[in-house]
Amino acid sequence: MSVAHRFVLRGGTIHDPATRRDGVVDDVWVEDGKIVPPPADATGFPPIDAAGLVVMPGGVDLHSHVAGPKVNAGRRIAPHLARSRPAAVPAIHATGGLYAALGYTTVFDAAIATAAAPIAHAELAELPILDKGIYLLAADDADTLDALAARDGPRCEALLAAKVRAGRGWAVKVANPGGPSFWKRGRRGDHHDLDTPLPDRQVTPRQILERLARAVRALGLPHPLHVHTANLGLPGNWRTMLETMRTFDGLPAHLAHVQFHSYSGGDLDEGSFGSGVAPLVDHFNAHENLTLDVGQILFGDTVAMTGDSAAAEHLAHATGVPWMAHDLHLEGGCGVLPIAYRERSLIHAWQWAIGLEWFLTATDPWRVALSTDHPNGAHFTAYPVLMQLLADEAFRREALARIHPAVRARSPLAGIRREYSLQELCIVTRAAPARIAGLAHKGHLGPGADADVTLYRPHRDLARMFSLPAKVFKAGILVAEDGQVRTLPEGATLTA
Repeated sequence: MSVAHRFVLRGGTIHDPATRRDGVVDDVWVEDGKIVPPPADATGFPPIDAAGLVVMPGGVDLHSHVAGPKVNAGRRIAPHLARSRPAAVPAIHATGGLYAALGYTTVFDAAIATAAAPIAHAELAELPILDKGIYLLAADDADTLDALAARDGPRCEALLAAKVRAGRGWAVKVANPGGPSFWKRGRRGDHHDLDTPLPDRQVTPRQILERLARAVRALGLPHPLHVHTANLGLPGNWRTMLETMRTFDGLPAHLAHVQFHSYSGGDLDEGSFGSGVAPLVDHFNAHENLTLDVGQILFGDTVAMTGDSAAAEHLAHATGVPWMAHDLHLEGGCGVLPIAYRERSLIHAWQWAIGLEWFLTATDPWRVALSTDHPNGAHFTAYPVLMQLLADEAFRREALARIHPAVRARSPLAGIRREYSLQELCIVTRAAPARIAGLAHKGHLGPGADADVTLYRPHRDLARMFSLPAKVFKAGILVAEDGQVRTLPEGATLTA
């Protein structure tokens, strides 16, 4: 759809951290799908009254799962959740409308095997409104692992470049570095730390991480290596995450769904399992080369899906629920299973508290992206509830009072009084994800930015405020109003 709209949003209260506007009453000028400077002649720019409304850039979801084989497996494995409203794993067409109705205009699928890229793009072509991209699991491929094991940097860079080009990818993702080699041979847990050589190659997970990060930096991809490290979901895995952070030693890297990698203890019992966030966030705060998304869990029913089949198998055995493994050419794959997070569950309550602890103790919101690792931690339509948990300490305290008593007693969350401002919420949902992803034309309202703009009615109930925008514009087109989708333009595919 060609865009030839001109208009001016008049008198809204602007929250735009990238241009340092924090609650400033100002106008936003739009022409041909872009934000433009105020023109010398305003003739032909019809005004839209935004007085009394909060104006922010369109939301950017840096880490989600919306397309490809794993998502389709998720739709099949839990048909009862497909009938929920909204469905735990909504159909691709519904996904675009649901995101847009929340004020989001851009989404990345964070785990697509290279062999599945054509399938994912075929599905994403049916995703309306949103601009979208994919991260490729290139490190699962045998030829990439061979180049990494041989310390052949130029060969690795050439392979990654070819895979990103052929797969029309935006970034390179590694999920459980070297994990498929261990898992195919029945090895898991304490047999797989970062310094254990792969059973079929003379290379360790730590070396895979470091060499991949160097190759991605050398290629100049817009987003750094996107890292789902080893031992996801296992008690005591905070040590693996800390060693992962140390591995990069100044190299840019993005740490995915860190909540699932921040557990203390050696078992799933009341006295052992807990939070390992404190040493991790200290390291993160001190190292500006690292960025992260949290992967917050929120209570309710959902579907877990991950490019880490070993983690899915472990979770299925621990919970007794059915699961599905989906492998592609015996290289990349995924694991899928339904999951129900409950407030009174010891483990689930810890996961909830650990995610919030990350959000509230990471000091620089510009290096943090809000996520639930949709649908793994919660559905993306729950983002407004998460935003209120971050910005309303009384609301958070009421939620804390409902969870497992052992977690209430031991979690540092009870003593944290920090509340996010509207500006900080704008950073972690818009400005920071766009900057981390390398999207210079997203996440802000400065001249040259895409005219992706969301208008909210201010309200003390922040979950209500952020769940029902007054108006949402995508590239200058009104796509949603008061929770109703108005039109379905075709979004762009973002490729590096």
